[in-house]
Amino acid sequence: MITTGILSKVEVNSSNKEIVHGFKWAKLQALEYVRFGDPVGAWYEAALPERDAFCMRDTAHQSTGAQILGLQVHTKNMLKKFAANISESRDWCSYWEINKDDLPAPVDYKSDEIFWYNLPANFDVLDCCYRQYLWTGDEDYIQDSIFLNFYKRTVEEYVKSWDINNDGIMEHKGECPYRGIPSYLEFQVGEYGILAASDQIAAQYAGYHAYSKIQSLRNNFLEANEYEKKAKVMKRIYNSLWWSKRDKNFYTFILENGNFFGTSLKDAWKNPNVVTPMPLYFNLPERGLKTECAIKVLLECRNINVETKSHYPEVLYKYGYKEQAFEVLKELMSPLLKRREYPEVSFSVVGSIITGMMGVNPDATRKVIETTPRLTDEVDWITIDNIPVFENEISLRYNKNKEAVLRNISGDTLYWKAAFENDVQELIVDDIKVKTKKEIKIDGLKYSYVEIPVGRGEEHVIKTI
Repeated sequence: MITTGILSKVEVNSSNKEIVHGFKWAKLQALEYVRFGDPVGAWYEAALPERDAFCMRDTAHQSTGAQILGLQVHTKNMLKKFAANISESRDWCSYWEINKDDLPAPVDYKSDEIFWYNLPANFDVLDCCYRQYLWTGDEDYIQDSIFLNFYKRTVEEYVKSWDINNDGIMEHKGECPYRGIPSYLEFQVGEYGILAASDQIAAQYAGYHAYSKIQSLRNNFLEANEYEKKAKVMKRIYNSLWWSKRDKNFYTFILENGNFFGTSLKDAWKNPNVVTPMPLYFNLPERGLKTECAIKVLLECRNINVETKSHYPEVLYKYGYKEQAFEVLKELMSPLLKRREYPEVSFSVVGSIITGMMGVNPDATRKVIETTPRLTDEVDWITIDNIPVFENEISLRYNKNKEAVLRNISGDTLYWKAAFENDVQELIVDDIKVKTKKEIKIDGLKYSYVEIPVGRGEEHVIKTI
């Protein structure tokens, strides 16, 4: 256990006290799970709390919140443990869950033939490693031999080992029902004959895309191009074969008999066990009707477990549903929420406020910090101080969605890409009108932005006219 002063200086203030109190709770709760001095090294709990362990899925999802709380060293150590334990004897799986003693958690692992493993995990961790590089600029994520071996084994041998019908999609195999579960939706283990799952395709797509980006950074452009093409194939397969025009929803599973299985938009509220936000989380559905329907399915299933619901705010913010995102965020922060103590909830609240509500999107490859205000009418202003990014700390303030103020508290010059949800020709930068550039984001809306350098100790104000 640690105190907040050791690792995390990030602070929130706002006209909306629900955010202030909620963030304070999430920060303190998350830091309660941080550990030092165990054989495994620096780590934080990312599993059921009583297990003294961290699993691949939770670690990948908690990593952004952990970054904001100053836990970069912990996250890197945990990700490297997963990378180091990839093994041919386990069909290129790692250990799903590692405990404080630097061992596979006994509840999940008996032998290399009998162990719990969710197939999206390798690709989820690969995608997470790339995101950590974008946040930190830590070259180990694109240069360290242990990470590079994990990435390459994942996109090559791991896929070959689990793609039993050579269609490019990984499937469940073998007699042990939980050795290679094709989904993060674990209710179906031993209940349904599920062969492949939508969240596995989504993770595989994201993993290929991340691997392509990593290889591009390493100047391996032929390999980068190869895996970007593989990512596009996964996206095409999902948006064609896995879409049900009749149900107005994507299927969740393919069964062993070859049939698709899922729920319709109309009946989604009755079937929360087959609803997953992961395709949206990994940017897999194509823009337009299919994305809109997928979002509506999530919104129909608010009576879902906290692990799944913890993904909702960041997904909803990303796709432009800021009012709905804020409502779910308030649910996650509420003392009335059952199992609010699950580590993923508090870490996700921290991450969702920064990346979702504040729209902070760093890119270490260019040392650019993109910001996009996504406040609702309930929030007049909000300030986040001491956000760690790259080797810098920044503060960021929004007044409504019309004015942004960024200060580079420490670290070398960075570049601020300030985006606003409107189509305007000019923005005001420190009282001077500047011509904007335009882009359409994943939510399908057009944004106007400017990009300016921000030196150490400098503060700049950018607002709409």
